[in-house]
Amino acid sequence: MAQHHASISDRFAAFIAAQPLFFVATATEQGRINLSPKGLDDTFRVLGPNRVVWLNLTGSGNETAAHLGRNDRITIMFCAFSGAPMILRLYGHARALHHRDGEWAEFDALFPDYPGKRQIVVVEVDSVITSCGFAVPLMDYAGQRPTLPAWAEGKGAEGIEQYWRDKNLVSFDGLPTGLLDESGEVG
Repeated sequence: MAQHHASISDRFAAFIAAQPLFFVATATEQGRINLSPKGLDDTFRVLGPNRVVWLNLTGSGNETAAHLGRNDRITIMFCAFSGAPMILRLYGHARALHHRDGEWAEFDALFPDYPGKRQIVVVEVDSVITSCGFAVPLMDYAGQRPTLPAWAEGKGAEGIEQYWRDKNLVSFDGLPTGLLDESGEVG
C-alpha cells in the first residue's frame, strides 16, 4: 500500500504535472488545521527532486501564509481522479514569499501573470509518500473555473490591495499573514 520515497522522481513529477487539483495542509501548535484546495492552470512547479513552488492567489483567507510564519511544516496532496489510481503526498518545510522579498522576481517568472498574486510558497520536500488511491472516485475534468482570475482582474491592483487589508492580514485564528512589511505597507 503506502510507499515511502526520499524525493520526487521523474515519474512523480509527471504525475504532479498532470493533476488539475492539489490540496495544501498546514497548522500551528494551536488553532485550526487548514486544508485548502488549489488548482488554477500552471500554478505548481517541481523545481527538483526535493523542491517545489506554487503560486498562491488572493482568496477569502490567508491561512497557509499565517501558519507558515509560525510553523513551517506543510503537506501537499495530489490524487488521481482519472487514469491509474494513486495518491501522492509531499511532506516538507515551506516559506511564503511576498512581492517585497528579494526572491520574488525569480520565482514569479515561473508562473503565468495571474491578477491577485499574493504569495509564492517555496517547499523543501523531506519525503514523498504514495498510496493506492483505490477509494478516490473517477471524475471527468471539465476545465478551470474562470471566476477567481476574473474577480481579481475586476478589482484591479488597488482593489486587491484593499481586499488584502480588509480580509487577508490575519488568519481566521487572528495570526498575522505577513502581508504587511515593517513599515505597514502591503505586499
